[in-house]
Amino acid sequence: MSSPNKTQDDARTTVIIAGRVHVPAEDVETFIAEARATSYPLAAANPGNVMISFCVEDAATGTVTVLEQWASQEALDRHVATPEITALLTKWGPRIRNEVRRFDADETNARA
Repeated sequence: MSSPNKTQDDARTTVIIAGRVHVPAEDVETFIAEARATSYPLAAANPGNVMISFCVEDAATGTVTVLEQWASQEALDRHVATPEITALLTKWGPRIRNEVRRFDADETNARA
């Protein structure tokens, strides 16, 4: 249980990106392959990335689930600013419906 007397230094804020992206059904496999091929290696090289996952939730409707965890907003900003991610977003942005949201999570009760 978290103590109400925790200091600001005891808490760590992490950024969560979660939700769904809707892609034309005929493009979902191409989108997921490109998103994984681009995002996974870049995220792995970013020390602020905790996890990243794109998975096809429903191929028939083109629904993709997105889940990312970043140690800070700065780490996420570095990822999004890379030329490869910018190109991916530029290519797919007009063709998808994005229902992904950003959340801040305070890790005051992190478990080892």
